[in-house]
Amino acid sequence: MNRGSTISLSLPPFTRWVKRLILVYAAIYLLMAVMEIASPFAHDWVRVYLGLIPKLVVHGMVWQLITYSFLHFELLHLLFNALALWMFGSQLESDWGSKRFLEFYFFCTAAAALTTAAVSYMHVPGLSPVTTTIGASGGIYGLLVAFGVLYGESEIMMFPLPFRIKAKYFVWGIVFLTLVGAIQETGGVANFAHLGGLLFGYLYLKFLPRKGLMLSASESYFSMRNEYYRWKRRQAAKKFEVYMRKHDRDVHFDEHGNYIPPDDDPRKGNGGSKSGWVN
Repeated sequence: MNRGSTISLSLPPFTRWVKRLILVYAAIYLLMAVMEIASPFAHDWVRVYLGLIPKLVVHGMVWQLITYSFLHFELLHLLFNALALWMFGSQLESDWGSKRFLEFYFFCTAAAALTTAAVSYMHVPGLSPVTTTIGASGGIYGLLVAFGVLYGESEIMMFPLPFRIKAKYFVWGIVFLTLVGAIQETGGVANFAHLGGLLFGYLYLKFLPRKGLMLSASESYFSMRNEYYRWKRRQAAKKFEVYMRKHDRDVHFDEHGNYIPPDDDPRKGNGGSKSGWVN
């Protein structure tokens, strides 16, 4: 996509994981609605077990840092999050690929939950360690800030309103409203979760590897593992050299731990080179 182009917020294409997330959110909302009528006790139990309650997270229920995002209070709450996920998430998934998109989305989701949990212990009005927070807004706000950073100069058509606004100004407007909401904390909205998603989404884009955390961690792991194996091979080669010298035989290995046959050794391989095969 041309980052200076005009983007209409109407009928963007669905990408694979954006579509799946929306379907999962909708299915869980429908299930919870039926459960509220059929079995209010089970409905409340699911909200306590899967919603974000900081006191329970501190006592080991760490899965709530992610599962809270799959529950929603009201239909409008669900529709707003699904709409934002569709309009902003689809572009990011198309550009990044599914793996990095999911990593970023759930990174912001978990960061928003941790922010909410931390603030709940600061005696902020309307929040306490036993306050339940649910909804995907933390991850959604992370997508918003990512869109504003990556496509800041692109113009968004504010359908159905007849005007356009640059993406960066749109995101700054969202940040401003979230800050005001966090200060006032009106209507029971967990604006600190929104702020957490915005802040850590921005930090992810600015300071974490462009390939994504998982891929970078995987590359670092295999790099360290391979270096460890090379070190072990070099150590084994040195010990073998010492052993052979004690038996009046002189053998040599290169800096990689590969055996170097003598010039008159008919067994040398690799096209007649002195080093043998290098792994």
